[in-house]
Amino acid sequence: MKPKSNQLSHFAIFFGALFGLLGVLIGAFGSHVLSKSLEIQAVAWLEIGVRYQFTHALALLFSGLWMRHLSGDRHLKWAIVFFITGTLLFSGSLYVLALSGMKFFAAITPIGGFCLIIAWTILVTKAYQELRT
Repeated sequence: MKPKSNQLSHFAIFFGALFGLLGVLIGAFGSHVLSKSLEIQAVAWLEIGVRYQFTHALALLFSGLWMRHLSGDRHLKWAIVFFITGTLLFSGSLYVLALSGMKFFAAITPIGGFCLIIAWTILVTKAYQELRT
């Protein structure tokens, strides 16, 4: 079933809040527990994942609120989809890489990054359109 614009804005806000919460938990766990047992590179991957997760948690919150203001703009729907997908792939692959050392997951990280670039490009385009009207 296709979510309505109001449902999608709630969905974006929910995922933004969830990603923020998980970012705090993963960051604290990584800092206080895992940093003692992981190699320096693995801790760096974990920190990068948390940083990007927090950034895009805020972007999702913002996008959800902006979507409410614009009554379900289809461009913002795609930005939300790409923010969620990109965050899961980018940060998630870094977490798995840091915890497992399986280098295969490093190949997934750029796909997530590309999704995040698409999402930000959509927001820039939409903001520019709004600026011109």
